Amino acid sequence: MHATALIAEDEPLLAANLQAELLRLWPELSIVGSVGDGVSALQQGLALQPDLLFLDIRMPGMSGLDAAQALAEDWPDNDRPLPLLVFVTAYDEYALRAFERAALDYVLKPVQPERLAKTCQRLQSALQARMQPATGEAALAPMLDQLRGLFGMGTAGLQAAATPAVPLRMIQASAGNTITMVPVSDVVYFEAADKYVRVITAEREHLIRVSLRDLLQQLDPQQFWQIHRGTVVRADVIASASRDESGKLTLSLRGHDTRLIVSRLYADRFKGM
Repeated sequence: MHATALIAEDEPLLAANLQAELLRLWPELSIVGSVGDGVSALQQGLALQPDLLFLDIRMPGMSGLDAAQALAEDWPDNDRPLPLLVFVTAYDEYALRAFERAALDYVLKPVQPERLAKTCQRLQSALQARMQPATGEAALAPMLDQLRGLFGMGTAGLQAAATPAVPLRMIQASAGNTITMVPVSDVVYFEAADKYVRVITAEREHLIRVSLRDLLQQLDPQQFWQIHRGTVVRADVIASASRDESGKLTLSLRGHDTRLIVSRLYADRFKGM
């Protein structure tokens, strides 16, 4: 079976070994690129649109998981399905349960030819199965469902992170020599901004030096919903959710002019009752 693949692995020797083993096991496979960091994996994944993507979990700048999420959110609307994902990891069996629950494949470092052979067989079967014609979101749906499972989301798109024992109630936002106490209940939404998070209230904006992922673990998931890899909104300020002709979902907020885009991975949250 002819197929294309992109390899994202930050250790050159491991990347070369993986490529050699793949070509030995699957001579018809075309390796269209090999990159060493998550940002390049995202960029080349969008540019080359391969059938398969082998992603190292731990890479500089952007992890393999983050790259997979970004790829799903930024994938063009061209009816081409998302790549089948294989994670390359040194994680132990306990940590690999997440991939098994999501029905995504993985190979352990160092790569074992016997295990990689089984992965190739699974990939060939999966490629054969998805040769049935599909368009629009239907072409992306199988992989989106698997990624939601991997990232801990239920079928309704709800973030399944455990509710913190004591959800964050107050944010200390520092600017120069001043620390501003911002009640979490005043926050309209949070937005990732490089190494900071923008804290948007009805009156003003603050910057806090924390990752959005770490902040999300401190928030009550019933009150704050992630709608994009870089955006978390307070649920009770959402006034409406509207789809345009292309299917893109946009939120209107109560008392705030900003309109927020919902990514494909989180669109399942907004369904009529």
